[in-house]
Amino acid sequence: MDTILQQSFSVSFNYPVCFTENLFSADNPIFINALEKGKRVKTFFVLDSGVAHAFPGLVEEIKNYASLHEDRFYLCTEPLVVPGGEACKNDPAIYQRVVQATNDFGIDRHSYIVAIGGGAVLDMVGFAAAISHRGIRLIRIPTTVLSQNDSGVGVKNSINYFGKKNYLGTFTTPVAVLNDFNFLQTLDDRDWRSGISEALKVALIKDFSFFEWLETHAAAMANREMEPMKTQIIRCAQMHLDHIAGKDPFEFGSSRPLDFGHWAAHKLEKLTDFRVRHGEAVAIGIALDSTYSYLLGWISLEDLNRILGVIQTLGFSLYEPELSGENLIKGLREFQEHLGGELTIMLLQGLGKGVEVHEMDEALIKKAIGFLAEKSQSPKLI
Repeated sequence: MDTILQQSFSVSFNYPVCFTENLFSADNPIFINALEKGKRVKTFFVLDSGVAHAFPGLVEEIKNYASLHEDRFYLCTEPLVVPGGEACKNDPAIYQRVVQATNDFGIDRHSYIVAIGGGAVLDMVGFAAAISHRGIRLIRIPTTVLSQNDSGVGVKNSINYFGKKNYLGTFTTPVAVLNDFNFLQTLDDRDWRSGISEALKVALIKDFSFFEWLETHAAAMANREMEPMKTQIIRCAQMHLDHIAGKDPFEFGSSRPLDFGHWAAHKLEKLTDFRVRHGEAVAIGIALDSTYSYLLGWISLEDLNRILGVIQTLGFSLYEPELSGENLIKGLREFQEHLGGELTIMLLQGLGKGVEVHEMDEALIKKAIGFLAEKSQSPKLI
């Protein structure tokens, strides 16, 4: 006889996403409030080398903060400094250093790994934490616009493998996400603007009023005005959190609407050997899929002009030579393979209105690429 036992249960995930300044100042309780109450816990800090260089006093500041709150937490060893950017996700030896530390210093599932850095470092450290002891508690401290408004607030962790972006990874929630706006002040102009493309992405597919706000404040953000940048980051983070709490936070289906513009962006990053940064590639991917939507007759020329205008006002390019040729088209198949199931791409039926499709016309993609190539050479073309 056949016997089938059916199991069903649900788990509630809760974590705070905090915004502050001077996170490790003596009178700021946000970090210690994120830790388990009633215990003195072990912590292991991993720092992005770019952050460590830009803030040479950060390690000492963390040590001083720990000594002031020694009844709540302690450092099990010196903070580990790792390369930032995609380099830390491309070299398996780097995540293995984090895993090695968990063994060497007895970092267990009641300890905390604290990752401070940009999105790539958060991805890599999160992956290492998730696979060690089947999951060590992770606190993320994002230090770039892109990681504060998008990647750092979510549930994904990963490294690159087989030459493919985010091939190895997990869906694991952090204990807390602690954002310190002061980290943004030392970003170069490229990293300052890079994350704004993720705000444009989510506005275009979900919230026309947010797109209008971005359109109004694009020049101010490009000029490094902090107040509109803070507003953009918090609003964008909230929209990402709302989406994560929706129907499919761990992406069991084929739908991934928050990847509007990303199928081309992921491939473009690799085709340029990551010369083009993620946010810059996303901006170009948004321009491409918006142009494709226009060529389908789904958005007007006026709408397309507005989108491309915001992208250019923010200081992004609309085109890179690597867009042309057959290699970009391969990105469609890789995008489908990464998610599984049928190909699902987000396009636009209006400003603030995304729609999913399950196929794209290669000839029309190439036409959209040509359109952007001409536009990049002659800004007054359209």
